[in-house]
Amino acid sequence: MTLKNTLKTALLLLLLPLLQALRAQPPDWTHFRGSRLNAIAGDENIPLKWDSSTIKWKTDIHGRGHSSPVVYGNQIWVTTATLDGKELFAVCIDFRTGKIIHDIKIFTSGQEIGKHGINTYASPTPCIEKGFVYVHFGSLGTACIRTGDGSVVWKRNDLKVNHVQGPGSSPVLYKNLLILHYEGTDTRYLIALDKTTGEQVWRTDRPEEPYKPLPTIGKKAYVTPIIINVKGRDMLISNGSAVCCAYDPMTGKEIWRVVRGAESTVPMPFSENGIVYFYTGSMEDPPPTYSEMLAVNPDGRGDITATNVIWKRRDDIAHTQMLTPVIKDGLIYTVSTRNLLMCIDASNGKEIWSERQRSDHNASPVYVNGNVWFFSIKGEVLALKAGRKPVIVSRNQMDSGIWATPAFLRNSVIIRTEKYICRIGGE
Repeated sequence: MTLKNTLKTALLLLLLPLLQALRAQPPDWTHFRGSRLNAIAGDENIPLKWDSSTIKWKTDIHGRGHSSPVVYGNQIWVTTATLDGKELFAVCIDFRTGKIIHDIKIFTSGQEIGKHGINTYASPTPCIEKGFVYVHFGSLGTACIRTGDGSVVWKRNDLKVNHVQGPGSSPVLYKNLLILHYEGTDTRYLIALDKTTGEQVWRTDRPEEPYKPLPTIGKKAYVTPIIINVKGRDMLISNGSAVCCAYDPMTGKEIWRVVRGAESTVPMPFSENGIVYFYTGSMEDPPPTYSEMLAVNPDGRGDITATNVIWKRRDDIAHTQMLTPVIKDGLIYTVSTRNLLMCIDASNGKEIWSERQRSDHNASPVYVNGNVWFFSIKGEVLALKAGRKPVIVSRNQMDSGIWATPAFLRNSVIIRTEKYICRIGGE
């Protein structure tokens, strides 16, 4: 054996324990719609029929909240609030047993803020990493919590906008930053905080010009941004009620914008194969009310509205689209506000198939191991085989409505209903 081969063998022997340790680490679910913000889980073996034998545990959560569960290691975190929004909590649940590890009152507020009837004061989903979880309640406050003992590292409640209908945008971790999206009727901005201290690193106001034609009530939005890589450069894609912008996530400097939309945008942008897709809010130019889904080439600078929009798809609706679609292998899966479960061709925006559903869907669909899972506000859970034909794989019925997007990991589903959180499947 040559000296070169001997060194290679020695290096492999040194790295083998590290590689084995990395493989042994359980997958986590760290943000709204998963660790990559795309609602695509790993190759999990999820039970198709849910009954008492597949429900490993069920834990009541006090108060009310629509924040989705995030998972790191053996901890599941959600937020909740009293019905009047005066007390805001972070709750940690044991992944294996369902027992509550921490139940922490983070903020006590004397102020009253407006809220839509279907919203809660704890709708933004936390984000989590090793040792720390970050909880966000919009203008009511943001905090970093040490997951080991539940102690609060820092918190802020000085970042304000007029949400009108309550908070909705979830925080995003990027390197050393915690990035927050504030879009109210009065002011609109993105802000990046140092995740270790909570101090501001940068703040970028949204461009004012696109919002001037909108009525005041239409200037708010509830969008969680995503981060994509375009030709080796990371971009923070943040949609809003009037304009979708790309920013440099380290500095907040705007890279490009697409001006389109109005009125209370909710769904996240989403992306596949180098293309960005997003919904506009409700529009009335010309009437009747409608929204659009746009496909955009993100390789551009400045105002790219006239040059980089690949297609637009109009959907005549009476209300704002709530859930974020999931895209996989060139197919977009969504449920419209008219309760149409749809599969859309990502190359041209054309409908491939649609099926009428019995109730509204506010939780976002998730792709898991060849199936797409959907969740309704009446507790219906539907799994369809991904593809160009609507093939139902399973139907299940929970005893409480589902508004939060579940987490899929370790052959389990962590699902939060209006009344409780539970774990289905897994060992």
